[in-house]
Amino acid sequence: MARTFDELVAMQRAADQAHSRVEELRDHYGPPAHTPWTQLQTDTYETAWRAWRDLARDVQGAVTEYAKEQGAARNQVEEDVRRAVRHPRPETSETDE
Repeated sequence: MARTFDELVAMQRAADQAHSRVEELRDHYGPPAHTPWTQLQTDTYETAWRAWRDLARDVQGAVTEYAKEQGAARNQVEEDVRRAVRHPRPETSETDE
C-alpha cells in the first residue's frame, strides 16, 4: 500500500502520542512494584501500551515500504519523518504564495 511522506509523518505523530499516553499513565500510577495497580489501572495501561506498540510497528513497516518504493535508505526516511514530526513546517496559505 503506497503512502505519502505526509501520511508517514501523521502515523509517527500518532505513535508518539500513544507513547506519551503510556508514559503519562506510568507516571500517574507509579511503579507497579511499589504501588500495586488496580485491575482497571492495569487494563488501561496494557491497552495504551498495545496501542503504542501496534502504531509503532505500523509506522516502521510503512517507512520500510516507502523507502523501497522511493529507492531511498530506510534509516534516512525514518530520520526525515522524525525530523518532520519534531519540527513541522509552517502551514502556507494561498495568500502566502
